[in-house]
Amino acid sequence: MSSKEEEFSIEEGALLVKFARENIEYYLKNKHKMPVPNEIKQKFSNKYGAFVTLNRVRILGNPLRGCIGYIEPRFELYDVIHRVSISSAIEDPRFTPVILEEMNEIVIEISILTPPELIVVDKPEDYLKKILIGRDGLIAERGARRGLLLPQVPVDHDRNWSVKEFLDHTCQKAMLSSDAWKDKDTKIYAFQAILFEETEPRGKIVRKFIS
Repeated sequence: MSSKEEEFSIEEGALLVKFARENIEYYLKNKHKMPVPNEIKQKFSNKYGAFVTLNRVRILGNPLRGCIGYIEPRFELYDVIHRVSISSAIEDPRFTPVILEEMNEIVIEISILTPPELIVVDKPEDYLKKILIGRDGLIAERGARRGLLLPQVPVDHDRNWSVKEFLDHTCQKAMLSSDAWKDKDTKIYAFQAILFEETEPRGKIVRKFIS
């Protein structure tokens, strides 16, 4: 993971987060995406999976306001952020679309993903030894059903999940039973993420470390 983190400086992370915010606010004002600046295209032309997460400030409990992304590295990173920043604001089916005034109370987080890798186990209990909270994000997959939870989910907002709880919730995200990870027909993948976030709306942008 360290080699991947070295690919993105804090300055580059800040560029991406600012681009995501500008793109969202431009869309909410003009009803179409802003043109991608040449600097962004040039710096972020490699292909990655990525998610954009919107969190409300000063909210007790879960502050999530939207989160959309692509798992697989199929598109250039600038293109992914261009697409999913808008989607996270207006297309997350769990929420009503964000309105422009809300952006004053929202912080933006970007997760740049490493390619998912299948976790190979002899028995389901082995997952509990192979998955590390704070390092791994998880994907549960069975047939056409697929669910993903980012690495920060089990530790954000004082959740403090165990590996078993993380597996349970990931399976539920895939619309499977919580113990579906014990079934041999369910595939579990792990990935890592490089995280950048605003400390406050339009504020300082930092690399986010989870543990």
